[in-house]
Amino acid sequence: MSRPYAVFDIDGTIIRWQLYHAIADNLAKTGHIEADLFEQARASRMEWKKRVGDDAFKDYEKKLVSIYDKALTALTADDFMAAVQHVFDEYKQQTYTYTRDLIHSLQKQNYLLFAISASQEEVVKMLAEYYDFDAWAGSTYPRKGSHFTGQKVPLRSDLKVKTLQKFIKQFDATNRDSVAVGDSDSDIPMLEAVEHPIAFNPDKKLFQHANQQEWKIVVERKNMVYELESENGSYILAQTNT
Repeated sequence: MSRPYAVFDIDGTIIRWQLYHAIADNLAKTGHIEADLFEQARASRMEWKKRVGDDAFKDYEKKLVSIYDKALTALTADDFMAAVQHVFDEYKQQTYTYTRDLIHSLQKQNYLLFAISASQEEVVKMLAEYYDFDAWAGSTYPRKGSHFTGQKVPLRSDLKVKTLQKFIKQFDATNRDSVAVGDSDSDIPMLEAVEHPIAFNPDKKLFQHANQQEWKIVVERKNMVYELESENGSYILAQTNT
């Protein structure tokens, strides 16, 4: 009999920070990213923390990724994996309560679990295996021997959906009672593919789309979880963890 599935984004959805950024931080600390270049990313990060504009986070992310991608071409695979291992060890249990508990609950219900993230495939694999997911995918950086080629295959929105379709076919999963959890507008196509989409701590664009589609919204702040459900054109507080 076909099993239902749940698909999760990771950064900001399961893990409380962005893995991409954590690896870049580690590479900077170990001298693999030039200090003056990384300072540019830090300055951009402060602009986001000051909330200077709606796109401040994306602007920071673009700058960081550009610096990061350039740094990889000078790294050996061993240097990179040392950073990945450090980030995994530090962040593997820094999870949101809601998604951590949801994972455990769905596993007990015999769901297939898929992790699809724009973070690097290597760290996505480690986390997926740690939480006993059935399949996973992330952005890939091809290698030639012990070095990176400088090429990149990012797992953007359209590829997230194609990857999900591949997993569904591979595991002969049923879409009935399927679940997806994401936190940003890049997760919208993946959320649209399931019966039970959950916008978790959504950014503005995802919130607006979720509101239009009357999707469930979950917000976790400090030690509180607020589950919001659409009713008669507005959201009501359906449940908390108290």
